This record gives sequence, structure tokens and C-alpha cells, in this order.
Amino acid sequence: MIKIAVPNKGGLFGPTLELLSECGYHIKKSEKALTCIDHKNNVEFYFIRASDIPMYLSAGIIDIGITGIDFCVERQSKAVKVLDLNFGHSKLCVAVPNESEITSQDEIQNLRIATSFVNTTQAFFAGKNNTTVELEGAVEISVKLGISDAIVDIVETGSSIKQAGLRIIGEPMSYSNAAIFTRPEYKENDEIKKLTSRVAGKIVASQFVMIEYDAPKAVSEKACQLTPGIKSPTITPLKDTSWVAVKSMIEQDKVNEVMDQLESLGCEGIYTTKILSARI
Repeated sequence: MIKIAVPNKGGLFGPTLELLSECGYHIKKSEKALTCIDHKNNVEFYFIRASDIPMYLSAGIIDIGITGIDFCVERQSKAVKVLDLNFGHSKLCVAVPNESEITSQDEIQNLRIATSFVNTTQAFFAGKNNTTVELEGAVEISVKLGISDAIVDIVETGSSIKQAGLRIIGEPMSYSNAAIFTRPEYKENDEIKKLTSRVAGKIVASQFVMIEYDAPKAVSEKACQLTPGIKSPTITPLKDTSWVAVKSMIEQDKVNEVMDQLESLGCEGIYTTKILSARI
């Protein structure tokens, strides 16, 4: 039975449980639960703080973990990333008070910087003689309370930064997203292959839709160029021999453009359906 660590709370908790459930895993967390077992899939889930998961992976205690790339970098973990996930996107930014005269990150020196990403911050500002103030949460309020002059924190929308009277300077220090990691030198087995295959299938499914339409045979070649599919589209003859039915996968973000072009060619009965999972 493999051990999988998932975030016990926070922004990664909901999307992680939703993803695993959609992939056929039976995972349920009661209020005080620390673990749960999915006997059908031969998996034991551990609910661990997202920032601590890299440590358990690096020590070889947990086989697989889902957490943010930024947490693995901060913990200097030896965990191995096997698959990026399409949620948990964030950026690590530097912010100073609105009234500060600082306009660039190069000017951040001889200051107190509050952050929960101590290692990352110290490496980024190496040689600048800054003092790092380690905080676990509510980093934005530290300037107002007088314990720091600037902050380094995860930014999603930036609203909390503005509410705290701060402004972001320069480009983000780094970007992050959720990912699946394994412990170092972990030899892939059937369980991990199944997990990554299922998750990859869900990610692909979210990026594509199935499109179906009827096309006059005279324009079918042009239509198929618009909907080439993964290898090639499925073409089925219709009772009216001057028409064919076409079925293919297309990218989600190109749906409306492709439908417009198919309609211009004279295709009819054009519609799309959602793909729940896919293996390509």
C-alpha cells in the first residue's frame, strides 16, 4: 500500500480532493482525521500541511505528495516532480509600503523583510545585508505593526497587498503551481503509474472538447484541417452520400473560432461535448 500526502487545508486542499475523487480515488477527511485508507486503490492518504509535505517526501516517509512547487524549493526538498497540475498557480512577490521611496528590488538592502519563505528570500537577496523576519501567516500586516520594512509573500489577486497599504515592486521572484512529487529514488510501481495516468487524463480532458459536425463531402478536407484531432478525425459516411459526419478532439480555447470557420464552410449540426477523462 502506497502512502500519499495531500494538503490538510488551504487553497490546495479543495482542488486536490476534487481531482483525486474525479480520478476514482475514495478520499474523505473528517474534522480531525489525519489519515484515511482507500482499500480499493491500495492507497493510504495522509493529511499534512502543504508546506511540510516536501520534508516528508525528502525523508522518504511518504511515497507521493501533492503540494506547491514553491514549498519544495523553500524546503530545499529532494522530492522529484513527476507531473504539473493545473491549479494552485501563484507568484512570490516583493512588496513595500505605498509611501516608500523604493522603486526597484535592487534597493531592498539593510531592511527587515517579513516572509514565510525564508530560504528563498535569503537566497534572492544574498549580499544585501537584509534581516529576515520569519512569519507563518498574515505577512502583509507585519509592516503596519512595525516588525518589518518590506515583505515577500505569495500573491494571487493582489487584493490583500493593496488592503495592507503595500505595493508590489519588480517582477515576481518566482512562479508556482501544484504538482505531484515522489520521494527520491522512488521506483515507479503500478499504483503510481495508475495515479499519474489518471491525473494526466483529467488534465488533458480539461484542455480539449469533442466536436462533431456534418460536412459536405466537397469541403470535408478543409474542415478536417480545422479539426485534425490527435492522430486524425473520425469520418463516417451519411445516407446522403454528398455529406459525411466528422468527430474530433479540439483545444478548448479554440472552440468558438473553429465553429465559426466550420459554419463558414457550410458545415451543419456543429456541437461540442465535454470530455471527462482522456488517455492520449
